[in-house]
Amino acid sequence: MATITLKRTGQKVGFILYGLWKVTKSSTADTVYKAIQAGYRLLDGAGDYGNEKEAGEGVRRAIADGLVKREDIFITSKLWNTYHKREHVKQYAKFQLELWGIDYFDLFLIHFPISLKYVDKSERYPPEWYYDPVNQKVELQNTPYRETWEAMEELVDAGLVKNIGVRLVLVSNVASVLLRDVHTYARYEPQVLQIEHHPYLTQEPLVHYAKDVLGMAITAYTSLGPQSFVELNADKGAASLLTHGKISQIAQAHGRTTAQVLLRWATQRGIAVIPKTNNATRLVQNFAVNDFDLSEEEIKSISALNSGLRFNDPQEINPKLAIFA
Repeated sequence: MATITLKRTGQKVGFILYGLWKVTKSSTADTVYKAIQAGYRLLDGAGDYGNEKEAGEGVRRAIADGLVKREDIFITSKLWNTYHKREHVKQYAKFQLELWGIDYFDLFLIHFPISLKYVDKSERYPPEWYYDPVNQKVELQNTPYRETWEAMEELVDAGLVKNIGVRLVLVSNVASVLLRDVHTYARYEPQVLQIEHHPYLTQEPLVHYAKDVLGMAITAYTSLGPQSFVELNADKGAASLLTHGKISQIAQAHGRTTAQVLLRWATQRGIAVIPKTNNATRLVQNFAVNDFDLSEEEIKSISALNSGLRFNDPQEINPKLAIFA
């Protein structure tokens, strides 16, 4: 199986992660178990997803049944925006580990480059975006990114996480500046960059800088384009990539689904993907994408769909969060 080697630790990770965003909480344990049965060994979770306890139950059941050992599973989680202050980073990393029922995360990411006013877990967890959800009030907090990163490094020192990384939703030129800035003071350089990436948003300069210049591994969310945002009324009227004529034509030529073509378009270019599904058939299909190759012309034709269209845009929640402005 093709793998990506993480620069600092030398850990080898595959190109297909199972994503836990929007996985129904009541079925998360069963879905994670089935994903492991299907061959998935990388799980992408986050405190904000609200299903880490259930995901951990699925992992423990798979271990108890002899499907895997803990060291066979690469578990990613993320630090939410309300916990960016130094004194909160370790506290909430430990809390999330308790939810999962594990001793360490293989990868821990800063979820967004946005610091929000602290909300204690006794008041609400996950706290989500609003400090005051009744009045939909967002409150920013003046915590420098460096403070958060140095606290993340302390998690590595404590053995709570093996790798740390960033999840940037900035425009490419600003993201590159932030990445470069982190590298000037980091004791442990970020190993992974997670970005929105699909044919409508290829972010090629950022991908090149992070992957080829800095040697970071890249994982892509929203790999299927607007699909995950339809039910949130946030698809911006974009045509579905799953029924797009060009993608459908390529899929037919290879005897594959359009989702498989979209995922292979990324993995063939060295970018890991995080498909999410509650459907057992698609769960298996999404994992089987590295046993065929697209032609260079097919890759270029898919990349030509790029229009800079971004679906995950926090400023639509509140103008204070306009990190793309």
